[in-house]
Amino acid sequence: MNKTTLAAALLTLLLVGGQAFAQDKGNAKGGAGSAAKGKEVFESNCSVCHNSDSTETKVGPGLKGLFKKAALTNKKKVTDVNVREVINMGGNGMPSYSDMLTAAEKSDVLAYLKTL
Repeated sequence: MNKTTLAAALLTLLLVGGQAFAQDKGNAKGGAGSAAKGKEVFESNCSVCHNSDSTETKVGPGLKGLFKKAALTNKKKVTDVNVREVINMGGNGMPSYSDMLTAAEKSDVLAYLKTL
């Protein structure tokens, strides 16, 4: 491979990688998610411990109407940032999902939780 071809390949790789990073970073800051995708992520990761159709406690609190409440169980205001923090950090028996879900999946879950 000559230097020009190698340089072009590296530049392409950097541009594609940079775009993917920018998209992920945008989602990490609360970019719009898909409620339909969020429902799938919720069902495969969260529904074991959380009800989506009631406020009744399963293992963790039921999440119906979460974004209509004044505060989370940790007493913080219900906002995208604070809910994402709970997802990332876990707590009270809930594992951290910071490395288990992508930023896009977390945005999707937030979009879904807003529909409950």
